Amino acid sequence: MKAITCIDDLQDEHKRRVPRMFYDYVDSGSWSESTYRDNQSAFSRHKFKQRVMVDMDNRSLKTTMLGEEVSMPTALAPVGLTGMQWVNGEIQAAKAAEKFGVPFCLSTMSICSIEDVAEAVSKPFWFQLYMMKDRDFIRRLIERAKAAGCSALVLTADLQIMGQRHKDIRNGLSVPPKITMSSLLNIAMHPAWCLKMLGSKRHSFGNVVGHASGVERLTTLAQWSAEQLDPTLTWDDVKWVKDLWQGPLIIKGIMCEEDAVLAAASGADAVVISNHGGRQLDGAPATLDVLPGIAEAIAGKVEIWMDGGIRSGQDMFKALALGADATLIGRAYQYGLGANGETGVTRCLELLANELDLTMAFCGLKDINTVTEKVLL
Repeated sequence: MKAITCIDDLQDEHKRRVPRMFYDYVDSGSWSESTYRDNQSAFSRHKFKQRVMVDMDNRSLKTTMLGEEVSMPTALAPVGLTGMQWVNGEIQAAKAAEKFGVPFCLSTMSICSIEDVAEAVSKPFWFQLYMMKDRDFIRRLIERAKAAGCSALVLTADLQIMGQRHKDIRNGLSVPPKITMSSLLNIAMHPAWCLKMLGSKRHSFGNVVGHASGVERLTTLAQWSAEQLDPTLTWDDVKWVKDLWQGPLIIKGIMCEEDAVLAAASGADAVVISNHGGRQLDGAPATLDVLPGIAEAIAGKVEIWMDGGIRSGQDMFKALALGADATLIGRAYQYGLGANGETGVTRCLELLANELDLTMAFCGLKDINTVTEKVLL
């Protein structure tokens, strides 16, 4: 592997090592992908105010998220199919996050189950919940997360219906995957990935298959998945989830001030400003662009986090300056995972922390908790 000096290097390795359908699943948006691209380009519209002759010694990136100390203000966002980027990928990512001192969030649509991850780590992790029509299944899923010791529940609010993702359709990335001659050929061109996957017993959706009614195997999951996304989900359902969960609740998918106010009023402990990485409503604004207005609307009521387009510690620093209390990263750590498993995720976190630390120093600060909009021009 070449020297890894930035997230782009990890992305190159990820693309080289993983079959196209799974790489494209991570590195794509919906429709024209304009929102996906704008999430990243939005950061370039903001410039730093560099300071000199300031004591930069003894710097600290430590802060808290939901009252728990973290080594830097970020968490690994929930990403479906993580276990197809690297064998047992959710376990590998969770281990890297635990050792580095940042939270890991497991997706409902993970390959490794809640119980698989809980058995592999020693500290609590978060669980992300997609609301399905089968409320009995959701009830049991929440109970499983509680039994596994998950410390927070992340309710995703922006997937009541599915955005159209052209790359996934072309690649046959459905449930179960559509095997074509093209996809078989591409998979065969990645023998190392194939050998690793053959050595694992986990190739399905561990939180669903064998747990949801009528879904005993992967082949029966397709119809269930198509029918289960719940377009009737409203704010009234948050109380039902909160009463069942009885722990810290995060609502992910907020993109306007009105919804942010409603989320805070619903009893959420934190909100994530997120457009699902540009994978839902194409043409929606970049998350960084709506961050300041949302932060002003709900400041002091809940913790305000943001994801979307973050590819460096400098991006994280800009998000903090514009009103976020912390960030979530998805694609960045997926690139690391696809590049080299747990070691790759660790390298991703190291790169981000180093870039965040150096940027903070150049802007004349020593404590990440003191970042304000004054660091930007």
